[in-house]
Amino acid sequence: MKIIVVDDDRLVALSLKTILESEDGLTVEAMGSSGREAVELYEKYAPDVVLMDIRMEGMTGLEAGEEILRSHPDAKILYLTTFSDDEYIVRALTIGAKGYILKQDFEGIAPALRTVYNGQSVFGDKVMDKLPVLMQPKTEFDFAGYGISDKEREIIELVAKGFSNKEIAAELFLGEGTVRNYLSTLLEKLSLRDRTQLAIFYYTEIKK
Repeated sequence: MKIIVVDDDRLVALSLKTILESEDGLTVEAMGSSGREAVELYEKYAPDVVLMDIRMEGMTGLEAGEEILRSHPDAKILYLTTFSDDEYIVRALTIGAKGYILKQDFEGIAPALRTVYNGQSVFGDKVMDKLPVLMQPKTEFDFAGYGISDKEREIIELVAKGFSNKEIAAELFLGEGTVRNYLSTLLEKLSLRDRTQLAIFYYTEIKK
């Protein structure tokens, strides 16, 4: 797995490189110290995962992640930060980051990278504890306005609860292919990128 590490604290970046390269199969291709460098390094190395801080001089990690994902929708970005500010968490999830964990959990960094590399999302316990409160909706969502059926609404809810396509199919007595088609249609209707954004949409716009 090819990784780029971006942190404005050089000592932290070097420590992360040492920790990660002691793990089988993990290689740190390059290190950067700003959001702008993150964008440039992504273009140069096309890493499997970007491990990036949030608060940095000039372009922040969130701004860099947004720019990277705009050009490369399949990019996998894992935020590693000391800050669990509510606005940072919500924005990271909204732009399509695959994970948000805190630096205090050094032992969990390598497993988190592998989880993201395998296409899943990962969030630290402290972040997960905040989500139900952060994602409280303010108005009733207009499903009819988006042409969303009752079955599609059920699928959104199950995705938000962490169900896989196979589990959704079993729960709703559908084929897995049918579930995949429903998901593709939902993402298109709502102008969302992936399952993670669909789950965030559920908590921000639907769930009471």
